[in-house]
Amino acid sequence: MPNPVLQQADLAALTEVCKLGMEHAATALSQLMGKGVSIEVPRLKFVDSEKLAELIEQEQEATTLQLQILGNVRGSIVILLPQQNALRVVELLLGKAPNPEAPLSELERATLMEVGNILASACLNALGNTLKMTLLPSVPTLVSGSDEFFARIQEQGGESESIVMIDAMFSVDDACCGGSIFLVPAASSLEAMLAAL
Repeated sequence: MPNPVLQQADLAALTEVCKLGMEHAATALSQLMGKGVSIEVPRLKFVDSEKLAELIEQEQEATTLQLQILGNVRGSIVILLPQQNALRVVELLLGKAPNPEAPLSELERATLMEVGNILASACLNALGNTLKMTLLPSVPTLVSGSDEFFARIQEQGGESESIVMIDAMFSVDDACCGGSIFLVPAASSLEAMLAAL
């Protein structure tokens, strides 16, 4: 389906929901890290899957977390972290910088997947509460590289060309680390979400 034409009130409502979700995520990350976490007001935009490469082509080195959306809304959430930010998150949580030349260890991968789970759960909880729907994330999977990211987006966006891009930059003790969250709902789910808003 083509990108829906949103009224300003619809976009404002969706932005407010995502802002609330990110605030919950910042609180959860703060408790996990034992450090102060702040998050910027997320910026939302609708993008087409075929135009996505133009937006993030500069992120050749990236870590991608993908989760299925379960419940009343079907689709997926894909979280893209620039490689430098992903390594910084791991260092902040584990107290040791990963070797940038080596593949991530199992512990480092598990750490990033937990961060992805926190971000996705917070976003879906806020959205679900607003829409009066049950939205749950699946166990995350993690891959490296922008090519894998595009493959995931194309795979998950098969039913719908509309992708909600959420820029979610957060800071831990003034160290900026964050990325973009892509909400990829099935066509019928996107229509139901906007109708409920």
